[in-house]
Parts: sequence; structure tokens; C-alpha cells
Amino acid sequence: MDYRLEQDVLGERNIDNSTYSGINTARALENFDLNSKSVNLNLIREIALIKKAAALTNKTLKFLDPEKADAIIKASEEVIYGKFDYEFKLSAFQGGAGTSTNMNVNEVIANRAIELLGGVKGDYNLVHPLNHVNMSQSTNDVYPSALRIAAIRLIRKLSDSLSSLQEALQIKENEFSDIIKLGRTQLMDALPMTAGQSFGAYSKAIERDRWRIYKVEERLRQINLGGTAIGTGLNATNKYVFMMTDIIQNLTGLGIARSDYPMDITQNCDIFVETSGLLKSCSVNLLKISNDLRLLNSGPRGGIGEVLLPKMQAGSTIMPGKVNPVIPEMVAQVSLRVISNDSAITMASSMGQLELNAFTPLIAECLLESLELLERSVTLFKDKCINDLKMDEDRCLENLENSLVSATSLVPHLGYDKASLISKKALATGKTIREILLEEQILPEDIIDKILSPTELIRTHIPGK
Repeated sequence: MDYRLEQDVLGERNIDNSTYSGINTARALENFDLNSKSVNLNLIREIALIKKAAALTNKTLKFLDPEKADAIIKASEEVIYGKFDYEFKLSAFQGGAGTSTNMNVNEVIANRAIELLGGVKGDYNLVHPLNHVNMSQSTNDVYPSALRIAAIRLIRKLSDSLSSLQEALQIKENEFSDIIKLGRTQLMDALPMTAGQSFGAYSKAIERDRWRIYKVEERLRQINLGGTAIGTGLNATNKYVFMMTDIIQNLTGLGIARSDYPMDITQNCDIFVETSGLLKSCSVNLLKISNDLRLLNSGPRGGIGEVLLPKMQAGSTIMPGKVNPVIPEMVAQVSLRVISNDSAITMASSMGQLELNAFTPLIAECLLESLELLERSVTLFKDKCINDLKMDEDRCLENLENSLVSATSLVPHLGYDKASLISKKALATGKTIREILLEEQILPEDIIDKILSPTELIRTHIPGK
């Protein structure tokens, strides 16, 4: 194997010459050898975008040789487009507040820029990871800014997915508007409703989630680039700060803004807690909807069986013909993961000390994972479950007719106590509410028909009046 010799403050070591990463990355790979998930590539690409913006800025301000700057810009673009994804193997869980990840990107870009200039990897006199690629920057302003940009991009995708799910639920609301079914509270028979009304309620919940998540982008737009290590801006100039912000806006197409108090952005992570909290709220609604559908789909003969979910795959290796509600189950598991990620983000954000939070790698991993998982699961939920979901009208009617919920409509006419006695008698004898009313001649038949009509029981008014 071909090696090159690199050195840092701790000494020298041989680096595999086929790799673009350097000594800092090599030490981090050993120190955080967890065999766990690697740093999220969305974060890597936004860090590379910031390196490109910094090179453009420093070139314009004549802080960086144009030839070096152009090579850094080209190398950064290659990282952004995924050419070197295999170089980013560091564990997502690392000490140092993201310094190892920032150095990983710096080294890959520097060594690729060296190649583009005709040099050999490791010749840092040509392009240096810190002196050139990291010029006017610190991990402490690059890392949180990149995380905010990555989060905004994923939030926009998630918001679009939620909008599509909301629309799919509204379609079902209209499709099932004439199917009357039994409503249930605490898993017990309650009042009649339409199947469309249940999907309308689901749609309203998702609508709230979509709007809340869409709006949180506004609080993520402020970045602390130029604040460098603790937000004071040492080793950066005012021209650099303002130009960087403008270039980031142009490169991303996002409404990124310069923070008027970079120290706040550097040390406080509450915005990530807020964002994660909204993802948790969304997950709670998705969990509720998916569990409702699983329950209403239960059967096919021993359960409720009112909802007919699309059949996606065989459900058992021993029970022939069994089909499980795998898509709602997947959505439920994703929701639980997001809720647990929120707990980790909350704790990590609260553990920042003085001018920096050392636990931003955990915050970044959990937040970006939650956004990615939710976006994909919401899309799959819509495409593979909601769009082709059906209602079993006969089963809905059967369950409704076998219930005693129509006794509720008698309360305005007979009072609660008498209506309770009629319901109790119907349950004991196996007769319907209507049969008891007719046998005991409690009300005229035409009034009974009107009071007990299912269409009378699903709107705001007093049945029979």
C-alpha cells in the first residue's frame, strides 16, 4: 500500500495515499470507532457549500490566491455533488462539537484541490486544509450554519409531503361522505358518524402539522457565519461576513440572513429543540392515525373490519393467507423514533456550556434523521396506504345496527334515565332499540323512524325535532 506522511500537533503518521482525507480524519476514525451511523451526508454537502462560498468570498476580497480559490471551489462542488461520499465515514457520534467533521471536509477538499492544481495529495504548501479551505472560519460557525441550511431543505420536502398527504385524506373525506359508521370513544360504541368525517379530522391534524413545520423555517434562517469561534468574529472581517451571507443566499436560493448577534447562534441550540418539537407533534398525529387504521382494519373476521387497507405483502411464515397492516406499522415505528430523537435533542441542547454546545453532532444526527424519516414515511403512507384505502360499507352498517348508540337520540324526548333503561333492556334481550320502542309503544312509529334515522344522528341538531 502506498502511504504519505502527514503531521499535526500530536505528531506524525502514515496516511493511505489513496484517500483524500488526512491525519485529523484518521485520528477521528480511531477515536470514534463505534461501528455506527456515519455523519449525515446532507450535513456534509452543506459544509462543502459553505467552503465554496468562503473561497468565493476570500477570492473577491483578495485574501486568497485566485488559482487556489478556483481549485477549492471546484473541489467543493465535487463534494456537494456526491463524488466523494465514500470519504465521509466518521461516526455521527463524536466529541469536539463537530470539529472532526469540519476537518474531514477541509482535508478532502484540500487534497482534491491540490490534485486539480497538479500537485500530489498531502502537499499542503499548495492548498492547506486550514489556512486556505478553512480561511475566516471556525467549526463553531460553519457546523451550525450548515445544519440550519440542511434542515431547511429537508423541512421544505417534508412540508410538501405533508401537503400531499393532507390532500389525499381530503379526497377520502369526500369519497366516504355518504358511508355511515359507528363512532367509538374509549374503544366503546359511541355515536354514528360518516367515514368521511373521520378522514376529515385526520386531514385537519395533518394540515396543522404542515403549517407549523413550514413556518419554523423562518427561525432557522439566521446563521452565524463570520462569528468564528465564539461569535466575536475574530479572524473574519465585516466585508467577509456580509459578502458570505449574500453568496450563501445565491448558492442556496434560501432566505438566509446574517444573525445580528452571532454569539447567540453559536452557543444556543433552542431552535433545534423547537423544530424537533414540531416533528414530534407531527409524529404524534401520524401515530394516532396509523393506529386507528390498524384497529379499524383488524380482522378480517375476528376484528372491526370497517377499513380495508391495501394488501402489500404476505404477513406470516406459518399462517396462510394472513396479511398485516405493514405500512401503518412502519409509520408508527418511524413516529416513535422521531419522538425518541426529540428527547435526545432536548437533552443535548440543554447540555451546552458557556460559549458552545459540544453535543451538536448528536443534535444534527437526530434532527436530520427525523426529517428524512418523516418525509419518506409520509410519502409512503400516502402512496401505499391512503390512496388505495377502501371502506367496507356492509361491515360499517352491520356494526352500527348491532350497536345501541341510537339510544342517545332518545334523551331529548324521554330523558337520560328512561333512555338508559331502554338501552339496558335491548342489551339484555338482544333486541334493537327500535323493537323495544315499538313493543312498549313508547313513541309513535313515524317519530321513532325519524329519531333513529342514521342521517339524523350525524349532524348538529336534535333528532326528530
